[in-house]
Amino acid sequence: MRFFANISYNGTNFAGWQKQDNAMTIQQSIEEAFFLATKEKISIVGCGRTDTGVHASDYFFHFDMLELTDPGFLRMKLNHILSDDISINKIIEVGPEAHARFDAFKRSYTYHLSFERDPFLNSFEWYYPYGSLDLNLLNLAAELLLKYKSFYPFCKSKTQVKTMDCELTEAYWEVNENSTKLRFHITANRFLRGMVRLIVGMCINVATKKVSLDQVKIALNKQERIDKSYSVPASGLFLVNIEYPYSSLLKG
Repeated sequence: MRFFANISYNGTNFAGWQKQDNAMTIQQSIEEAFFLATKEKISIVGCGRTDTGVHASDYFFHFDMLELTDPGFLRMKLNHILSDDISINKIIEVGPEAHARFDAFKRSYTYHLSFERDPFLNSFEWYYPYGSLDLNLLNLAAELLLKYKSFYPFCKSKTQVKTMDCELTEAYWEVNENSTKLRFHITANRFLRGMVRLIVGMCINVATKKVSLDQVKIALNKQERIDKSYSVPASGLFLVNIEYPYSSLLKG
């Protein structure tokens, strides 16, 4: 029997999703909780990787069990074992071929930036103390991305993937009513390692005139690194939506 689990997590105290030998991760925490709850060694497969310190409000993984008659009770037991940083929101049975990573066709992230220091929120946003940013320039930089399919300039070095192609369908910035916070939205079928944080950094550099739009265009056209590439802090980044062909089943 195969099941999907929908979860949320605060990534501040974790070294990302993927299991590692020398650091605690979301995946390892959940697999350890499964063992305590079921006395079975269960491997889970996530919908994607998030880096150290990145958060998720909508994340899916799948797992297999020979028998599970009460997913709701398992969910309750897992939440009792897990730290407050992770919440199992839903467990639902799916078809035996359903795959949390390969079936996902759309992923959305938001990045949160604040011009005000807030001890209660700064773990979930980037405190930017350097003055206001030109929203028009931010959005010009974001809109430029929608004209391209390959994104080598926005991939961490030494990343081994078969293709740098991503189908971006959304990329824009918005400001709150008081002009104290900015939020960046981006949606694509897939993302490269570190891609969103590098894109946000590029937008900031364009808005502060450290990098021109022409320089970004040249880098994208030639598929080469941008001078003064900048990866913003992980604290402001959230994975906020995963879409599947059967999303109505998972999120209904």
